[in-house]
Amino acid sequence: MTRALVLFAHPCAESFSAALHDVVVDRLTARGWDVDDCDLNAEGFSPVLTEGERRGYHDVGPNIAPVASYVERLRAAQALVLVFPVWNFGYPAILKGFFDRVFLPGVSFRLEGGKVVPNLTHIRKLAAVTTYGGTRLRAIMAGDPPRHVVKRAVWHVTRPDKLRYLALYDMNRADAAKRAAFLSRVGREMEAL
Repeated sequence: MTRALVLFAHPCAESFSAALHDVVVDRLTARGWDVDDCDLNAEGFSPVLTEGERRGYHDVGPNIAPVASYVERLRAAQALVLVFPVWNFGYPAILKGFFDRVFLPGVSFRLEGGKVVPNLTHIRKLAAVTTYGGTRLRAIMAGDPPRHVVKRAVWHVTRPDKLRYLALYDMNRADAAKRAAFLSRVGREMEAL
């Protein structure tokens, strides 16, 4: 059985992101996957990397103490699915903070000779499900940091067999039909992940 950690980052239960999150969890569960549904806002995850955490960042072992339960969940996963909106061409602060506080030395990577070596290679499937207020062209012109972080940085520390980046662009003008089509696409992609 595949264990998936689903990281959801949106504070509003009535949001389109919440609907996407529901589809992801429902489809993976229907496939018989063991889904660890991590709603960062509902769980009260603190995204702030404290002074003490930064000073102990490279102290492998003790550095995980403040976020040990999240590290355990990440280490138990064979799949990682991120569900989030893109705000100001970046992640919601709570998801960025998860990367800052949980993707630590000794957790997501090892430093060997000053080089980053992947440490989450047990994660064989990686997916991101997101929405952008602007068009794809506007995202490209801004450098599209969320896409690059998933497809480069998170990919690098996981090296999955399968990677999917599912984005609905121009959300500000997406009508009901466009949103429904994207929900269906996400459902199909989760069935094939």
